[in-house]
Amino acid sequence: MRRKIFLQERKDKKLFVDFFKKKKVSHRWVFDFLPPQGVEKPFKEVIDVSWGDPHRGGMKPLTFVRQVLAACVYPQLMNDNKLPVDVRQRAQKLLDGCAGRSVGSYSATQGIPEIVQRVSEFISRRDGGVPSNPENIFLCCGSQILNVLVNAEAAFTTGVLAPAPCYRTTTLSIEGLGGVVIPYYLSEEQGWELQVEELQQALESAGGACNPIALYVINPGNPTGHVQSRKSMQEVIRFASEKRLFLLADEVYQGCIYGEKEFVSYKRVLAEMGPPLSDTVELASFHSASKGFMGECGLRGGYVELVNLDPAVKKYIYTLFTADSSAPLLGQIALDLMTNPPLPGDPSYFQFDQHIKSTVDKNVKKAFEVVNSLQGFSCPAVEGGAFAFPRIHLPAKAIQKAKEVGMQPDTFYCLKLLEEAGVLVSPGSDFGQKEGTFHFRFCILILHDVLEELLRRLTLFHTQFMKDFS
Repeated sequence: MRRKIFLQERKDKKLFVDFFKKKKVSHRWVFDFLPPQGVEKPFKEVIDVSWGDPHRGGMKPLTFVRQVLAACVYPQLMNDNKLPVDVRQRAQKLLDGCAGRSVGSYSATQGIPEIVQRVSEFISRRDGGVPSNPENIFLCCGSQILNVLVNAEAAFTTGVLAPAPCYRTTTLSIEGLGGVVIPYYLSEEQGWELQVEELQQALESAGGACNPIALYVINPGNPTGHVQSRKSMQEVIRFASEKRLFLLADEVYQGCIYGEKEFVSYKRVLAEMGPPLSDTVELASFHSASKGFMGECGLRGGYVELVNLDPAVKKYIYTLFTADSSAPLLGQIALDLMTNPPLPGDPSYFQFDQHIKSTVDKNVKKAFEVVNSLQGFSCPAVEGGAFAFPRIHLPAKAIQKAKEVGMQPDTFYCLKLLEEAGVLVSPGSDFGQKEGTFHFRFCILILHDVLEELLRRLTLFHTQFMKDFS
């Protein structure tokens, strides 16, 4: 039953995505819902916060990052004294590591060796001195590691435990490779806490239908915005060890932490737990320059660090990455700039990302205040990540209307919000949610003025919606 619910939500997601991409679909109600041409709307432009894309939301790219990238693409700029000296020095250093001193070249399979080394040093600094071996790090732009875990030709279908709600790209990738997603539900009542009891129930629900081999966790949460406690992570690690599950830690929003919360990596917690766990639990942890405050979504630069893998498996992974040539060099350079930003005393230090952090801190507080003031809404404080994920208690008439047109109720609400207020968000049924609950996700890594306008439109729309369907 658990898996059936999840697959139905995936179908609803497809209808929603097809609708907004204006693709041809066979569902007549989608075309019936399209507004008549030429109808005047009370807004001049759509506010699209359905993506975790800061630049789409009006955030300006970081000057230091774009200056270094520009100088690497067009080295003659380094002859211009208008660029700060630390920008020119970094660009020179990065080009020295590129074959032919060109960003148009290939790199080594694992990435530019100098960048891989600096990423390793970043990880060790982040984790309080826990060693990081550059040989265990691969610079990448996707989820190639899933190709190792999911075997479509195995006698039993590969199963991967994944949270619900969950970032949909990962679950779609697992299913696309022929695997099965086994959802475990986060506890919304406990601030989206991951509970080991739920992991056990999810594992049991798989029965003999598949062979569970991995446990996928997202910290900070996407779409939920929660940050896992050290105690919760320790419990997850023990569970993975007991059940012999490969641990996949998606930590791409680790730089986006708000309030009093602290980010601690799974690798650090595993190391601090000591043997035998620190020597035996297999872990792959991910980070990316395409997410978070840096927001270079289009550059697709990230890394995966592997812990406690058998040498033969690592050799196979190396071969797998070799087949994809190398990650794009501009993405690798962006990753280097994220993991090694300007230091105190550098000319670019004070303008690096302070304005973005202060803006998002304001956004987190404002979104929490306004959303929770609306009738039928409840939203835990966002502790980390790029999104707010409020729950909405819809009137019975709205739920009935959604059923009549063949939609999930939160998809119906989101489409009405787009049609009548010009705000594009993602329905909770995109991500998996407990049956009978409804949510939507919106990005908070946007300009504060944009957020203010978004919340103004949402408030007006929701007030009228509740009147219409009460």
